[in-house]
This record gives sequence, C-alpha cells and structure tokens, in this order.
Amino acid sequence: MTADEKALAISQKTTIMSQACSDSNETAGVHAGNSEIPRGDDISAPDMKKLPTEEHKGKQNDIEEADISHTPRKQYRRCMSRYSRHVAYAGILILFTGWWVAGLILHRDDLGWLIPFLVYLAITLRILFLYLPISVLTRPVFWIRKQTVSRIVSHVPPRFRIPGAAITTIAVIMIGCFVSADTPENTRADRAVSLLGLIVFLFILWIFSRDRKNIVWHTVIVGMLVQFLVALFVLRTRAGYDIFNFISTLAQKLLGFAEQGVDFLIETGWAEKHKGWFIVSVIPAIMFFVSLVQLLYHAGILQWFVRKFATFFFWSMRVSGAEAVVAAASPFIGQGESAMLIRPFVPHLTMAEIHQIMTSGFATIAGSGLIAYIGMGVNPQALVSSCVMSIPASLAASKIRWPEKEETLTAGHVTVPEDEEHQAANALHAFANGAWMGIKIAGMITANLLCIISLVGLANGLLTWWGRYLNINDPPLTIQLIMGYICYPVSFLLGVSRDDDLLKVAQLIGMKLVMNEFIAYSALQTDSQYQSLSPRSRLIATYALCGFANIGSLGNQIGVLAQLAPERAGDVSRVAVSAMITGAISTLMSAAIAGMLAI
Repeated sequence: MTADEKALAISQKTTIMSQACSDSNETAGVHAGNSEIPRGDDISAPDMKKLPTEEHKGKQNDIEEADISHTPRKQYRRCMSRYSRHVAYAGILILFTGWWVAGLILHRDDLGWLIPFLVYLAITLRILFLYLPISVLTRPVFWIRKQTVSRIVSHVPPRFRIPGAAITTIAVIMIGCFVSADTPENTRADRAVSLLGLIVFLFILWIFSRDRKNIVWHTVIVGMLVQFLVALFVLRTRAGYDIFNFISTLAQKLLGFAEQGVDFLIETGWAEKHKGWFIVSVIPAIMFFVSLVQLLYHAGILQWFVRKFATFFFWSMRVSGAEAVVAAASPFIGQGESAMLIRPFVPHLTMAEIHQIMTSGFATIAGSGLIAYIGMGVNPQALVSSCVMSIPASLAASKIRWPEKEETLTAGHVTVPEDEEHQAANALHAFANGAWMGIKIAGMITANLLCIISLVGLANGLLTWWGRYLNINDPPLTIQLIMGYICYPVSFLLGVSRDDDLLKVAQLIGMKLVMNEFIAYSALQTDSQYQSLSPRSRLIATYALCGFANIGSLGNQIGVLAQLAPERAGDVSRVAVSAMITGAISTLMSAAIAGMLAI
C-alpha cells in the first residue's frame, strides 16, 4: 500500500471515529455506561491497521445506528426496572399513611386506634428496613441492655444467676396470679389450685427426666416466663385482648369467604341455611385456608414470620436452630408440615431434637384446626393465645423431660431451607397445589372423624351392655366415663370449678387424649351435658384441649418423620410416646396458667 493510500485510509478511519464520537456526545445522557457504543479512545493501535471494506463499514454503521436508536428504550427499561420497586414501596407507604391518618380522625372512638396503628407500624418498619440495616434498631437496644441488665447480672456470682432468675420468675408468676381482687368466677383459692397444678406438672416432668443433671434451666425458666407473660397480656390487658381478638376475627372471616365458594357450587344462601353442618361450615374453610397458606409460603411471607419467631426463641431460650424453627412453625402449619421446613436437617437431628420437634407438634394445633374450631364456635381468643403459648411451653417441657447431651448441627444459627423439590412455578401453581393439599387434609379429617366416632360408638355399646350386669346404669359405662375418672385429678389440678364441672372437664380431656381434640371440642360445643359448665371451667377446658396429643396424631408424626429420614425411623419410634405425653403436659400447663389469670 502506497503512502497516499495509507493516508486516505487513516483519514477515513478518523472520519468514522469522529462521527461515532459526535453521535455519542449528542446522546450522552442516554448512552452513559452503555458498553455497546464505541468510543474513540477504545480503539487500539492494531485496529488502525485493519481497515474494513466499504461493505463491512456500511454494515457496521447500520448496526451502530440501530444500537443507538434502541439505546433510549433499553435505558428506559433499565431505569424502570431499577426504580419501579422504590416507587411501589413509596406508594404503599403513602397509601397506608393516609389510611391510618383518616382512620385516626374518623373512627378513633368507634373502631379504635391500636390495631390500625400496629398494622401501619409493621408495614412502615418493614419498608424502612429494606433500606436500612436492622442494626439501626437493635444496636441501641443491645447497648441499653448491656448498660442495665448485663451490668446487674455481672455483679451476681455465676452460681447464683440461675437461682436468681428462677426466683424472679416465681415472683412474677405469684404477683400476676394473686394481685388482682377476687371475683365470683375466679377466687384466690381457685388460682392457688391452678398454681399447684402448674407446679405438679413441672415436678412430674422433672421426676421422669432422662438426665436431670443436664437440664438447661435457662431454657426452662425463660420458657415458663414467656408462656406466663403471653397469657397475662391476653387475659389481663385490654391491648392484648384487642390484638388477639383482631387475629381471631380475621380467622373467623375466612369462614365467610369459604362460604361464598360453597354458595357458588350449590346455590346462593345454601351455606348460611346449613351453617350447623360440619361438612359445610368447617371442611371448606380448611381447604381454603390450606390453599392460602401455600400461597403465603410461595410468596415468602410465611417463612419470614416463622424466621422472626424462631430467631426470638433461639436467642432467648438457647435452643438449636432446627428446634426453634419447628416450634415457631407448628401453630401455623401443623405438626407434619413444620418438620418438613427442616427437611435437610432431619437425618442429622439428635435424640433430644427429635423429641422436641415431636413435642412441639403435639403441644399445639395447626392453623387449619384453628379455623375449624372457630367455625364450631370455640372461644377464638383462647385458641389463638394457646397456640402462641405452646411455643415456649413445648420447648421448656421437652428440655426437662429429654435434655440435650449431644452436639447439634444447627447450634448457633437459624435456617429455613428452600424446598426446591416441591417449589411451585408461580403463585397460581402454589394456590392450586394448596387446593389439592386442602382436599387431602379435609378428606383425612372427615374420614378420621367418621371412623373414630363410629369405633367409639361400638366400644360404648359393648361397655354399656357389659356394665348393665354390674348395675352401672346411671350414668352408663362408657369410654368417656372411664377416662373421666382417670383424668379427674388432672381436672382438679387445673383449677376447674369444684361443683359439677370436675368430672365433665375430665371426660373432655380423656376424649381428647384417647380419640382426638375434634371430638372433644364438638362435645364441648354441642353436647347438652357440657352446656352447664361455668365460664371459668369452659375457658380452662378450651386451653386444655388445644393440642394434637392423641394416639392418632402419634401415628401421623411417626409416619412423617420416618418418611423424611428412613434411617432414623427407629429413633423416632423410641421417643414418640414420651413426646406425646410431654406435649399433652405442655398444653395442660397453658390451661393451668389460664386458670390462674382468668377473670
């Protein structure tokens, strides 16, 4: 190539570079940071020697012009994807701020201000902590705790710290129990009996503990204190009553939404006309609730709540992460599903962790059961508060009965693993999977109730026939009567009214243990002999029945855990009966505390 040709080529290349730079400068506000647009200083010396042909230059220019023409659209999409989330959060915050202010002005006196304020506060904090680290809030709290509680504790010799904490907890329980004046339904003598029952239940767990020397009393003390404070908040404060009443009201409204589906399938108004039918008022609500839970789980909302609950109990009670997660999840999703939240860890659980996980399932009811019992007309505040109280109660009771002696895999952290195997593709898929799961759960409940009630009827027929030859006719000899006398001391220790209610509540507890809580709650609400129970006895019975500790659930838990970890099936079977009894005692402890604080 001659010198003139080289000069001409360099001149052409310089012209192309100048045009590209000129175009880039004209659209600088759009092209900033776009690597697809060439810049003059990006062309290296070797590239200057490789001159493109006229055809190639034309194609390159066309491509560059197309990229330049599409760049504003790409940049717009990029900006929209970057800032749409912030705009949405700002819109939500403005919307709920206006809603809260309007409610505070218009309905402060008739609808109240506490619940709207808590909803607004929760949403505001959630959005705020998407941009700020949680340490902004926790650091001052921990600093105050370090300057107050930690300094006080540091002056107490280590060997006196646990006894001091126990004395403080006992003092709180005694003051909360006896400080209020006597009422006709709840005298101090009645509260003293309930307090005695709580002591007896703890003593039984201690007597039959597998290793009393290794009991972590910190876990027990904190568990009992939190359980009592939750009951005190619900039963003795207006704010606690309002909050739990709000939660239970939302649960009750779920029944109404399910009734709309029933009306669509049959005819308008059919559900209202047949509201007393169990299969109409309860079963559809269970199916809808299970679908809703699956939708919340897919969106990550349920895991967020479970993780927060678990973190609190993990931090305060010094239990393993797996135990904290299952204990926190059991009142929401049930005994089998809560264990599935820690599926990867199940094969590696210690014996104490297996015992604790099963105890948590036995000590409470699932959300679907909560909806069912509310549909029956059972006291919703008592049901919701009992579910929350069961979390610390099950942890405390299990750690007395079966203390930890091994090294746990999840000690020091709380993890809710993602279930990739059963993950839904989208929200609609999750809701559809929940509907199918709801059908299976509702069908299982219906079939179990039908078969168990029929079996109990058969057994009562045989016992009544046999009892006639012994002149046991009034009342006739039945399973309920036998279990009533067996559970009579339990009913007394709970503080049940000592008139005609002791045997009746004992029969209900016996029904719950041998059959299930569905049958016991149904009898409490519909059987004529239980309609004369005093308000105090009915409240205690409601707490005492709020748990899955029965023989049927025993088989369910063994089956679920054995399926998750077949190699641990033997260990699960070994601890199952102990966990069921411990779970039942945890529920009875909640009932005794309710007897201490009932008004």
